[in-house]
Amino acid sequence: MTASVIAHAGDLVELYDVIVVGAGPAGMSAAALMSAEGLSVLVLDENPAPGGQIYRHITLNAQTKRPYLGAAYWAGRPIAAVFMTSALTYAPRCRVWSLDSANPSLDEPYARVGISLGGVARHVQARRVILATGALERPMPVPGWTLPGVMTAGAAQIALKSAGLVPSGRVVLAGCGPLLYQLAVQLKDAGADIVALLDTGGGLRRGWRYLPSFLVSPYALKGAALLFKARRSLRVVSGVRRLQVEGRDRATAVRFKTDRFEETLTVDHLLLHQGIIPDTALANSAGCALEWNETLRAFQPRTDDRGCSSLPDIFIAGDGARMAGALASAEAGRAVALAVMAELSPGDAHPFEARRQGTLRECARLQRGRPFIDTVYLPARHFLAPEDESTVVCRCEEVTVGAIRRAARRGVTGPNQLKVFTRCGMGPCQGRMCGSTVAELLADEQGTEPGDIGTYRLRPPIKPLRLSEIAALPHGDADTFAVTGLHPENATDASPSLTERALCDDR
Repeated sequence: MTASVIAHAGDLVELYDVIVVGAGPAGMSAAALMSAEGLSVLVLDENPAPGGQIYRHITLNAQTKRPYLGAAYWAGRPIAAVFMTSALTYAPRCRVWSLDSANPSLDEPYARVGISLGGVARHVQARRVILATGALERPMPVPGWTLPGVMTAGAAQIALKSAGLVPSGRVVLAGCGPLLYQLAVQLKDAGADIVALLDTGGGLRRGWRYLPSFLVSPYALKGAALLFKARRSLRVVSGVRRLQVEGRDRATAVRFKTDRFEETLTVDHLLLHQGIIPDTALANSAGCALEWNETLRAFQPRTDDRGCSSLPDIFIAGDGARMAGALASAEAGRAVALAVMAELSPGDAHPFEARRQGTLRECARLQRGRPFIDTVYLPARHFLAPEDESTVVCRCEEVTVGAIRRAARRGVTGPNQLKVFTRCGMGPCQGRMCGSTVAELLADEQGTEPGDIGTYRLRPPIKPLRLSEIAALPHGDADTFAVTGLHPENATDASPSLTERALCDDR
């Protein structure tokens, strides 16, 4: 038995028991478990192959050709193998651009997912939706970071995993977080010329209280081995306090400063990274409540112990809910799947609940050292809220630190109001690349925390969609209500349709 791989939107059925968004560790594990219990499952993913970011291209790569990716990467192969041999429907290269919770009053009894697949947009419905959208890199705006030759560490890792490509010339990595060290070692083993790793962290003292739990966690030996290898084979500069990219038409050098010295390194490529945070874009646009995680310095979806969001038919699993790591995310995906199966089961839900408790215990064991990692690798405040006023924050609209700080002094209270003053967050990414920095800057100016400031309210479509695709969509009463506010309960059989009334009002 193998998964049914769909390449065209027209080949999908109208209704599934569960739609899973994302084919990373959490999404693959959840989907495989639910399909094994007989539920109809549709998995939607943007990438051409399953694996997410951590296991990107895991089904296409050969270990003998790319051994530098490491044991942690190849651990994803069994998860992907089970996924691809499950009785489920899998739609790769599929963009999810909207998500609506069920609304019976608008004749929408099921959750509705807007997708674009094979150049065609359509809606698919499900009794439950599991978001396994994973994490995204926290932006690291520093002077000169928009110059060609500067990219994120995550982008470099995508090129390495999907195509075996390494940056040419002299490469410097800068920032903080385990991924930075992991990528540096991978690139070094793959033949890249790594000039230095500039560590902007410095939270080791903050993490002492979590050290005992970390030492007995699965992270301890793995992390120690990674740091030892990096420091043995690379030049690692700790305690970097200032960072600036120099160059005219492209990055040619990076200047950095520590408490002890200042230095300029000639570079061909600079890779920036300061941790990862939950990707909340789809949950946000659907109306799921978000909450501020002070330890992570990021917003995350508010979920209960079952993984259910503030909307009863939308569940969230893995790093998209809270940072967990690959193995813990896989267990979290199974736990959420069991919670969904307990809800949808026509019979006794107790067996599913008993299994879920065991899965949660394993998930907790795998996350035992996470507080230490999150605390130690928390970026410094002056990198979270940049001070140089010429530094670009919103790359889509080219809005600078200075413009945002000046708007805050004029009384702007939050990111959504900031759009009116600066257009910050109004580009194609809708603030996904600047949202965390904007919240930090506004909070810094107002002397409060980002949790009090809030974040952007995203609207569908959250991913680029051609107008021809939108025009070809069927438009029902729910769609008209979303635009006009006309409610179907106010319409009678003798009255014109909502669409007709909307057109009349428009004239």
